[in-house]
Amino acid sequence: MLKSLNINNYALIQELNIEFDGGFSTLTGETGAGKSILLGALSLALGNRAESSILNNTDAKCIIEASFNIKGFNLKKEFSELDVDYDDLTIIRREITPTGKSRAFINDTPVNLNELKTLSSRLVDIHSQHENLTLNNNIFQMKVLDGVAKNSSTLSEYQNTYKSYIALKRKLIELEEKTKLANTDSEYNQFQFNQLNEINLESLNQAEIEQELEVLNNAEDIQISLANAFSLLANNELNSIEQLKLTKQAFDKIKSFYPKANDFANRIESCFIELQDIANDTETAAESIEYNSERISQIKEQLDHLYALLQKHQATEINQLIKIRNNLESELLQEESYTHDIEKLTTEIANHAKKLEALSENLSLGRTSALPSLELNISVLLSELGMPHANFKVDLQNTEDFTASGTNSINFMFSANKNHAAQNISKIASGGEISRLMLSIKYILSQSIALPTIIFDEIDTGVSGDIADKMANIMRNMAKNMQVISITHLPQIAAKGQAHYRVFKQEINNHTATKITKLNNSERIEEIAKMLSGEKITPEAIENAKSLIEL
Repeated sequence: MLKSLNINNYALIQELNIEFDGGFSTLTGETGAGKSILLGALSLALGNRAESSILNNTDAKCIIEASFNIKGFNLKKEFSELDVDYDDLTIIRREITPTGKSRAFINDTPVNLNELKTLSSRLVDIHSQHENLTLNNNIFQMKVLDGVAKNSSTLSEYQNTYKSYIALKRKLIELEEKTKLANTDSEYNQFQFNQLNEINLESLNQAEIEQELEVLNNAEDIQISLANAFSLLANNELNSIEQLKLTKQAFDKIKSFYPKANDFANRIESCFIELQDIANDTETAAESIEYNSERISQIKEQLDHLYALLQKHQATEINQLIKIRNNLESELLQEESYTHDIEKLTTEIANHAKKLEALSENLSLGRTSALPSLELNISVLLSELGMPHANFKVDLQNTEDFTASGTNSINFMFSANKNHAAQNISKIASGGEISRLMLSIKYILSQSIALPTIIFDEIDTGVSGDIADKMANIMRNMAKNMQVISITHLPQIAAKGQAHYRVFKQEINNHTATKITKLNNSERIEEIAKMLSGEKITPEAIENAKSLIEL
């Protein structure tokens, strides 16, 4: 239950602290006194979005703190899922800075708005006037039926499975699109890969191959030049090596008496050794050179193939071709994996569908079983609320495909008049009828769903007199299992509250401020009398107010 509400710097509220009782409480006040502001502040604490325009003082931040006694409502799992410490007395705090920045806390642990809304939806149900429109909403209608059918656990499992099922189907569609696109290029990619793969790019050295071809194309000239070089170095009468020998001998003759000649001789010796090596290598090279037309054809073919591939793939070197080939290979392997992944996904989807089918069947059975009691109980309550001929029916149909709530579609059907067939609520129900029907539904739900607090914001719209009194009785009965707070303009409802709060405006330092106070017995009689007779309270109104409270 909502234990207390502390508001600072929100709209017309500078500072407000109020504690609430359990059971059935009523909240009254003149139009414009600030009841909606109070409700707006609580809604903000529960996760509604806010703007800096709600600040009373634009230089200070707005702080709203709501405390709840949630002992016995089995909410520890929800706290654990949010990674928030559980406490029987849970405190929710919301802060709005002058710049519009928002922060939220649950038991002093920072949370985001979605997390705050997830938990607060288990703490409070605020039924505002515009929420009557949700009665036409099929999602709300299914929520009502599932609540009565106690489908919560099965529905949660179904919805988790359904989310996975939809995600898998979406993934399968994406994969099929990729496969379709890949298949379009598959044959050509395979052809290109084969072209690049068959020449063993890693073993090729373009520069070496081109050099070999150059040598083979000029083999005769090379061979002649090498032979001439060898002859000049070592194979004719006046060859260079023989000349060096003679030169060294000349220096050797004079080195004993001419020291420099020894140095010359050593240097000549070095040249001799180097020229001898060159001559030997030249001779070997000349013998190894041989014109080979078959090898030339082979190299030309290899180079032509390589040049063609380089040009085709707009590459300048073999390493680039290797990278292109590897990418093509990866794409081809990916195409193969697509087939495997599609098969795997198809199996997973089938398994999910099988599970969804079983869960949706359980949901349908629960809903079908709950229908008679829901229709009967709503009709009985509507009869008590002045509609003895009300006919309330639930049209539950099967759907061909899975939906977010199972394999059922739903429509609430209603007729307030005798011998009139029930029709879709959106077509025939008036404002007062909707109010009574919604209260009846909320009452039925309160018997099925454990919820600490429900707040009715003028659910009595469109009714008065005896009907208002009966609505008050229903809310008071609801309060046996939960905290019920009713914001009302009707004295019949205000009088039935076990606690009564009044919202009013007060001038403080030339500023209008919204205040709230819990009324004692005499204040309560005066408030209800004013609601009965207007600003001028008559003795008759006082007596009437007393009788309403005593009832």
